[in-house]
Amino acid sequence: MSPTPLHGDARPIVLDNARVVDPSRGIDAPGAVIVTGGVIRAAGPDARGNGRPDGAEVIDCGGAVVAPGLVDLRAFVGEPGHEHRETFASLSRAAAAGGVTTLVTMPDTDPVIDDPALVDFVLRRARDTAVVRIHPLAALTKGQNGTELTEFGLLKEAGALGFTSGRRSVANANVLRRALTYARDFDALVSNLPADADLTGSGVMNLGDASVRLGLPGIPSEAETVVLARDLRLARLAKGRYHAAALSTAESVAMIAWAKNEGIAATAAVAINNVTLNEIDIGAYRTFYKVNPPLRSEDDRRALVQAVADGTIDVIVSNHDPQDVETKRQPFSEAADGAIGVETLLAAGLRLVHSGDLSLSRLIEATATRPARLVGLDAGTLAPGAPADLVVFDLDEPWVLAKEDIVSRAKNSPYEDARFTGRVRRTMVGGRTVFARG
Repeated sequence: MSPTPLHGDARPIVLDNARVVDPSRGIDAPGAVIVTGGVIRAAGPDARGNGRPDGAEVIDCGGAVVAPGLVDLRAFVGEPGHEHRETFASLSRAAAAGGVTTLVTMPDTDPVIDDPALVDFVLRRARDTAVVRIHPLAALTKGQNGTELTEFGLLKEAGALGFTSGRRSVANANVLRRALTYARDFDALVSNLPADADLTGSGVMNLGDASVRLGLPGIPSEAETVVLARDLRLARLAKGRYHAAALSTAESVAMIAWAKNEGIAATAAVAINNVTLNEIDIGAYRTFYKVNPPLRSEDDRRALVQAVADGTIDVIVSNHDPQDVETKRQPFSEAADGAIGVETLLAAGLRLVHSGDLSLSRLIEATATRPARLVGLDAGTLAPGAPADLVVFDLDEPWVLAKEDIVSRAKNSPYEDARFTGRVRRTMVGGRTVFARG
């Protein structure tokens, strides 16, 4: 799917003296990127000798990385219904600050995005107020009630990229089977969050030694794996495209690997929190670490990171879920799930690069190239002719995320006061600079 056209900067731009990383073409080398008319003219080592357009603005990147802008497949937004938490405008500014150029938003709003007119509202509102590209996933069932399917054909025609259960999980196996079968006719992705509500019960964090020490009810890993096992077999039965929205356990990794080996059209995502944090980070009942799916054990985290590295898990998402003071400043058991993350997605991911767990190319592939391909977007690449959606970042700049510097309207970040290495310098969408530090 081609993105909505955006007017690029009037002058051609040359990003010179850069490390160009483009997983879509297997490039990670010194080079340059040339942008004209809002599209990539050339990118990579050859771009240095490609000739500079007349009147071009030349930006010396000083060895900084130039990569495709990130494509975030799982971001919640408060608009419509809870604009005090996040709007398309505030969400897009936070995304731009974090190097994210395309956001795929969840339908969990008020009202739920389950009607073509509401899909049109999202697209129009985003076009009018956002500085990055925003595309909605529509609700899998009406009102996210888990029983009656939405009109897939009409919703897709209106611009929905696919269909999702959002924060919830479809409990009825026959409903999910029909959804996978129905979506197959439109080659549409069906995304479900594998979480059994009954097994989750009143649990608020991972079930284990840490939950016992804190005296908090735990969520067993089986709450995820029981549903995932069902979903994968339904995907095999229906021959539809299934996407596990967010995984958190080592056993889930093994199940996704099995499904792919069986030829099932299954893909999976992991939230950045679940590959950079674990249950111990909750500390003294810190509610910004209360997320869905929950932070699990260090063994689970390590298994998830390895699964991203070897491609078993396809993408990393921010799972950006803005909450306000009233829903987070509560006792841990009563606080709402969710943490913001779109503006720290890249920075937190770079922790895995600096630790040697992921190559930089694989991180960009998991956060840009592969997500774009999953939902059919012309993004996540620096190939000539592609929209000039890109990020420039200093791989080695140290910085601290201070609360007053958080761009998102909500401030519920688990990384508040955290130290990072690697910072976005510039973000461009359609050749237009939408964020520049300094």
